[in-house]
Amino acid sequence: MVTPGPDNPSRIPAPVSVSAGPLGSLAPHGDLPQFYDGAEARAGYVRDLFDRGAPEYDWVSRLMSVGTDRGYRRRALRRAGVDAASRVLDVATGTGLVARAILQCGVPAEAVVGLDPSRGMLAENQRNQRLQLVQGLGERLPFRDGTFDFVTMGYALRHVADLALLFTEFRRVLRPGGRVLILEISRPRSGWGCALLEFYMRKLFPVMVRLTGGSPVSAEMIEYYWATIAGCVSPDRILEALSAAGMERVRRATTGPMLSDYLATRP
Repeated sequence: MVTPGPDNPSRIPAPVSVSAGPLGSLAPHGDLPQFYDGAEARAGYVRDLFDRGAPEYDWVSRLMSVGTDRGYRRRALRRAGVDAASRVLDVATGTGLVARAILQCGVPAEAVVGLDPSRGMLAENQRNQRLQLVQGLGERLPFRDGTFDFVTMGYALRHVADLALLFTEFRRVLRPGGRVLILEISRPRSGWGCALLEFYMRKLFPVMVRLTGGSPVSAEMIEYYWATIAGCVSPDRILEALSAAGMERVRRATTGPMLSDYLATRP
């Protein structure tokens, strides 16, 4: 791990392969041929999309949540128990939105590590705060067993290849008693709720982006978000996968019809 300089993304190390224990695989959603050709092309497409969209990512997040995202992240972290004594790994850290909220919970910067496969997102992250950043995948975490008190992941569960492998890795790098907090957007259960979210994501929000100066890549990100939300496995399957990975006290807290906080503890 290194602490990159603010203008030196080349210091972000390449992924390190770490094998995880075997588990039945669980993709978060099926292939999306409108975006990429086959499962093997998925990772490259997602990495490229976020590389291209990194400069606008924070702005899109604020606009999509109508400015409520910052407070929500802080509250979720504090409810989960993140405090100044925690050592935290933020998986799929992106531009550092969750990492910033972790710092605001009193965790010192030297106790926070951010990991993401996108160099573009990590470069943006460097401009916002000085953290230890690592380029890599959540399914192959380049850290020793029992390193962290918390593993966090914000709105990126739908972008990995295998939830079973991801959760196995989360458990491996947590110390006994360590906790996982995953923030995610879930498809509403009701038909009208799902239709309303689709209208917002596919119709209203893209118009808002265009009117406020967003680029075509922002519109592409939004369309991809909706496709992954609509096709994502159910919250029950996510909870089952956490349990199957050996986590305990697995639970889901909800805010409104579509925001989910998944929590679990390593025994």
